[in-house]
Amino acid sequence: MSLFRKLFSSKSQKEKEELESEKRGRYMPHEELPIDESFTINFKNNGGKFLYCDSLDEVYDNLNNIILENNWEDHSVFFYDNNLKDKFKASQLKVNDNLSDCTYFITTCENLIANDGSLLVCSNQLAEKKLNEFPNNVVVFATTSQIVSNIGEGLREIKNKNSRNIPTNITTIKHFKLQVEKDFLSYGSSTKNLYLLLLEDL
Repeated sequence: MSLFRKLFSSKSQKEKEELESEKRGRYMPHEELPIDESFTINFKNNGGKFLYCDSLDEVYDNLNNIILENNWEDHSVFFYDNNLKDKFKASQLKVNDNLSDCTYFITTCENLIANDGSLLVCSNQLAEKKLNEFPNNVVVFATTSQIVSNIGEGLREIKNKNSRNIPTNITTIKHFKLQVEKDFLSYGSSTKNLYLLLLEDL
């Protein structure tokens, strides 16, 4: 009888613990992930390829690996940003100023949006061109300090940084799987094969 009581008691205790856990899960607020972790998960879910870098040397090494992996050694790259072009000068890339002749595009972005894993860009990166005018292959260089929680925060940062001359052509890049280009969810957006070189700067 005591053994039965013991078994019955432990089962009841387990059931109580499960019930407590269920109640806690139902009524307690969900734990929010840090924004860098949230961005990384959502970015990968969108199909983006993420390369974390501790230093500029690691950025250059990873870029070289991307080029080798895709056999782009003899293909041209387009830069809109001249400062970025200078930054990657040592990589001895085959730069072409004619956009239509280029296989891939290296750019920066304004912000990395954590809650949906998208990249916020504007005329600083694209001039007045549409995303679909750029090559399908895009390499984005960004830093961890550019990660923000949501698009509203990103738009505020753009406004604060450019108070005298707010950039135009503000948009997000969110779909990074070329094979889902005709998907209903990505209809009207430009899908890119995208690599992110993310430099730790915090």
